[in-house]
Amino acid sequence: MNRKVARPLLLLIAGFLVLSLAGCVGPAEPKWASDAEVARARYSDGKPPKITLFTVVSNRSGAGAHTGLLINGSQRVLFDPAGTWYHPQLPERNDVHYGMSDPIVAFYIDYHTRITYHTVIQEISVSPQVAELAIQRVQEYGAVPKAQCAFATSGILRGLPGFESIPRTWFPKRLSRAFAKLPGVTTRIARDNDPDDNKGRLLQAPPAFYVQQAAMAPGGT
Repeated sequence: MNRKVARPLLLLIAGFLVLSLAGCVGPAEPKWASDAEVARARYSDGKPPKITLFTVVSNRSGAGAHTGLLINGSQRVLFDPAGTWYHPQLPERNDVHYGMSDPIVAFYIDYHTRITYHTVIQEISVSPQVAELAIQRVQEYGAVPKAQCAFATSGILRGLPGFESIPRTWFPKRLSRAFAKLPGVTTRIARDNDPDDNKGRLLQAPPAFYVQQAAMAPGGT
């Protein structure tokens, strides 16, 4: 096989294997929470609008394993295409999770970050109009087939004003590198030594914001 052809093919196979190990391969899984559930879970932190790109990277191979997108506008939602993360108290419509308070965002990062993976967190400030357009686009995208997390996210981003330089890509790290070139992006990396088997983390989810509010209300439990 020609070396110029063989190397990209090998990289594609290696990336697919990493996605398989991360639980990101398989058919789409449609979900549709009710209007009442979505309205009840609506959360806003009152801060200026922002878009955050999460990129989960293998510590063993250095390959990108997963991509997620947090949008902070009139409400804060998480687009977690083809992801395995969930919160038992939060509604989800396809791959959009509602009610993303600060403790739950931290929980999402901690779920992905462990001895075998680290998480790159890139943030950029946007206008209220861009934030609302981003929310609209993730809500309209539909359930994402496994292994298409970066493909779906890059497709959404490149359609936003100011994000036209983002390429349509299947690779989380390529998307992360392009995102890093946008003016004003800040980057941090989360690492920890949690065991590779992180399924038990889902049992340690912090209570959802609206559940906490109900508990503090007069007569709440």
